[in-house]
Amino acid sequence: MAISRYQRASEVLLKLCSLYPEAPTNKVYVEHIEDFRRRIKELNDLGSRTGTSLPSQLAAEQTERFSPIHKPNVRWNDIANLHDAKMAIEESVIYPAKRPDLFPLGWPRGILFFGPPGCGKTLLAAAIATEINADFFDVSAATVMDKWLGQSEKNVANLFQDARRGSASGRPAIIFIDEVDSLVGIRADEVGGEVRARNQFLKEMDGITDKSDPVHVYVVGATNKPWTLDDPFIRRFQKRIFVPLPNAEARTELISIYSKDLNMSNDVTAEDLVRMTAGYSGSDIRDILQSAQNRVVRELFQSQKITEHSRPRAIAIEDIREMLRKRRPSVSPEILRSYDKWYETYKAL
Repeated sequence: MAISRYQRASEVLLKLCSLYPEAPTNKVYVEHIEDFRRRIKELNDLGSRTGTSLPSQLAAEQTERFSPIHKPNVRWNDIANLHDAKMAIEESVIYPAKRPDLFPLGWPRGILFFGPPGCGKTLLAAAIATEINADFFDVSAATVMDKWLGQSEKNVANLFQDARRGSASGRPAIIFIDEVDSLVGIRADEVGGEVRARNQFLKEMDGITDKSDPVHVYVVGATNKPWTLDDPFIRRFQKRIFVPLPNAEARTELISIYSKDLNMSNDVTAEDLVRMTAGYSGSDIRDILQSAQNRVVRELFQSQKITEHSRPRAIAIEDIREMLRKRRPSVSPEILRSYDKWYETYKAL
């Protein structure tokens, strides 16, 4: 309990110092923080001598936190279009994993996917792990940041250590960070733990990009807000790939994938759906078709004639139009211009 209280007090004082950097009391706060850290070390040393430790539940959580999840069952064919992104991934990850001897100057080990939400960034990361039979570490700010003083940067080090250990045994490792801006974005009021965790990330990413170390550990980040990323991290993502809204070809594939198990009326054609869904993301298109299916199912239940073998009527073109009237695209033209601007500034395929 004493260690926990000292940890919490240190975090509060660090927060105060960051919020009010010119306050005359900061010197006193820093002295208290150093004293608290000294007491924490003394108590930890005492615990080591007496055989006591942190609660077993907390220790177990920290030990198991970065175990790789099961290999995602996602392949290239499951992802509509995105040919440029797939080609960049093959050149950066898949080819080096199969023939590292063909890359004397090394290969990119940091890949950033950015673009509107619902366009396939997470699917691309999962497909990479499947194509090269890699361990897949799904990481977020919540799993890395910790209330214990010094534990956040230790978590980052342990994450990369676990990934390296798997890579040394012959299996590549993918460290996937969804919403990476929440972990390495620009912050105006960072506390000490956040700064140290970010610095540890920089150090670890520099370690895996060392050309003399042929480790197959890849950091794959995905973000909807690339302009909030800190500049040092932008440089460490050697590949920065824009995942745009689906074009007509991609929408054709998406509609074919999502509608294969739906009963569509003869008046619904793929050409009409492709034309009507211009400007919608992949997840928007899925939601529209899902809502149309829900509509015909609702009609069946409201008819009061439902039996075990009852089936809803086929989805008509009017059902699709009604859903489109109720649901607008989730990505605005203004945000698309922001993506284009950032892409022109930082693109790296």
